[in-house]
Amino acid sequence: MMSPADIRATKGQRRLAMLTAYDYPTALALDQVGLDMILVGDSAAMVESGYPTTRDATLDMMALHTHAVRTGAVNTHIVGDLPAGSYETPAQAVASAKVLIEAGAHSVKLEGPQLSEVRAILAAGIAVMGHVGLLPQTSTIFRKEGKTPAEADRIAREAKELEDAGCFAVVIEAVPAELATRITAELSVPTIGIAAGVETDGQVLVSTDLVGQLPFTPPFVTPKANVFEIVTRAAREFVEDVRRGAEVGVSSEDWPTLA
Repeated sequence: MMSPADIRATKGQRRLAMLTAYDYPTALALDQVGLDMILVGDSAAMVESGYPTTRDATLDMMALHTHAVRTGAVNTHIVGDLPAGSYETPAQAVASAKVLIEAGAHSVKLEGPQLSEVRAILAAGIAVMGHVGLLPQTSTIFRKEGKTPAEADRIAREAKELEDAGCFAVVIEAVPAELATRITAELSVPTIGIAAGVETDGQVLVSTDLVGQLPFTPPFVTPKANVFEIVTRAAREFVEDVRRGAEVGVSSEDWPTLA
């Protein structure tokens, strides 16, 4: 399992692969493929619970998902996402980070240049991953950020400030590729991109989108599978079997003897 120091040391050596996970079965599978990190993202609010935004994630929700993922992924570094409203002061940030660490995370991630909160969490002995560009917890319009020179300079400055505060890596979300390339060159810690071009030090995707678990995916994702179709087909066959009176499970006569 990679430590935050190991992850930081990959800068300039090789690219990092990170996927999200929210449940035990998915984590169990992802733990087998050589990922560097699994992010228990606040996207769970949307893809697992059907809420309209990530702002609906709660700390209790994130702790529950983190525990499930940690149970399945015993060999992979787990990053726990601090949800909106859980790190508004340094003291609250530390308390919230401890909840996710106790649930099984090895480090935490927060959005934006919350430098006092980052330093407080680090002082408590917990590693922090930063996040710049599009910030779903606070953005009211979902669009590419950093398209003007002023925006680009601000995002690049925020990324550098997060590095200087002690973050071991920084996620860059939904910015022009040239800005992500610039930030990657300016930082000595790895950058992990999503919808930010290919010149970052790593990439992250929502696993739900990667495997086509929902009937829709973001325009920047090409699913590698269609789990939604597989599940609906299997369930449809089950309905048909039941309706025609077929045996749909193991016969009770074949059940093992239970103590």
